[in-house]
Amino acid sequence: MPRDPRSAGPRPPFPRQQQPAPGKTQALDPKPDHGEESYRGAGRFPGCSVLITGGDSGIGRAVAIAFAREGADVLVSYLEEHEDARDTAEWVKRAGRRVALMAGDVGDDGHCATLVNTAMKEFGRLDVLINNAAFQRTHKQLEELSAEEVRRTFRTNIESMFFLSKAAAPHMQPGSSIVNTASIQADAPSPELLAYAATKGAIANFTAGLAQLLAKQGIRVNAVAPGPVWTPLIPSTMPAEKASQFGANTPLGRPAQPAELAPAYVFLASDDASYITGAVLPVTGGRPML
Repeated sequence: MPRDPRSAGPRPPFPRQQQPAPGKTQALDPKPDHGEESYRGAGRFPGCSVLITGGDSGIGRAVAIAFAREGADVLVSYLEEHEDARDTAEWVKRAGRRVALMAGDVGDDGHCATLVNTAMKEFGRLDVLINNAAFQRTHKQLEELSAEEVRRTFRTNIESMFFLSKAAAPHMQPGSSIVNTASIQADAPSPELLAYAATKGAIANFTAGLAQLLAKQGIRVNAVAPGPVWTPLIPSTMPAEKASQFGANTPLGRPAQPAELAPAYVFLASDDASYITGAVLPVTGGRPML
């Protein structure tokens, strides 16, 4: 029986809460659903390997669980959230797949090359690259944005995709995929998220251009554009009052759970999407992207 999408996840208001960035999954209230109990694999990626940036929590963790249950080995790239990363690794192992963890800054091109080389060393192949890592901060005034914060936002959110895609593409065989995480912010930017929203617009453009560049190699490139998703990023980067109402502005009246995003990544990377490249797939709870 299909679920009522209005009540498929917790609805705001949520308890007022604040965390230091980048936030921890265990401190979230309500606890997010990453598909730990619900995702059922269908053998779409037997013997394949996936590199996921920002794979320690949130969307990244849900995607790691999903691909592992589809038969893939997983390299989880993360910044410094060691506890969350270890939890993600345990879920991959429970699915019977190999997992590698690598901490570090994806805004560094050398680290990006090391990630790809490690995936090849550990798994012998690289079939799917998920460019998901992101940095955001909220500000009410333009003058609150420092030069270093702007640079870090662009370095983490968009420059990393150039570095990783460049490092990964020579190792990827025809039929491989790159899936980027864009955002509804690419189409409907919030002024408080000015730098973050600007990078998400760049990601949508990057996806369309890279798809054309790599098509001759048989590598497809797409993006998922989430709306509001309940992850540690929210109470660690937003005021408590705003976080308590997070997702209330969607037609469905709630934020997505990370588990509701993972199937979009699996679909775009699978043979079911063999004629889809250069696309941005909105998963927004009804907020339009036109």
